[in-house]
Amino acid sequence: MCYDKTYEFSYDSICLQMCCRNFVMLSNSVIWEKNEMKFMESMQKIIVIGCPGSGKSTFSRALHNKLGLPLCHLDMLYWNPDRTTVEKSVFLERLSAVIEKDEWIIDGNYNGSMELRMAACDTVIFLDYPTNVCLDGIRERRGKARSDMPWIETNEEDSEFIDFIKNYNDQSRPKVVDLLEKYSNKNIVVFKSREESDEFLSRL
Repeated sequence: MCYDKTYEFSYDSICLQMCCRNFVMLSNSVIWEKNEMKFMESMQKIIVIGCPGSGKSTFSRALHNKLGLPLCHLDMLYWNPDRTTVEKSVFLERLSAVIEKDEWIIDGNYNGSMELRMAACDTVIFLDYPTNVCLDGIRERRGKARSDMPWIETNEEDSEFIDFIKNYNDQSRPKVVDLLEKYSNKNIVVFKSREESDEFLSRL
């Protein structure tokens, strides 16, 4: 699937599908063309989305380190340290305060506010990974302190959360794709594997 201004990397097949020719694929590498600076300068308001466990926060931190843009984790706006959540109005107020700024990277899904963020951003990065990759990501982060969450996840498996991940591609992903089509005027970058997103970061 290819959208306007969408960059979809596939390093295994040495293939790059694109609607704007900011990148070309040669010998399993991404080469920036003359539009490099234009594309880089256009990435000032970025949202990073994808199934839980895909590594949105890890990728966002790496992108923050590369670009120097302020980083906001939605989980930090929504959750309290005691594992309670703030009122929806408080969450949206906090989010609006971030969106009003000139530069940012916002990490997180939160489908109820995704369109608000997609309308405000200039770049969408979608970590469109297989289910097993996301499930592994959830298992690997259990019991570890994280800068994107105000409390530590226990080692106990949350069956409801796991079911959400298993059903993500069937239930949640189509809604994301619909929004990407609606906002196809944005820079949209889709990664199918961690190797692809790592390669992208290495080129910045």
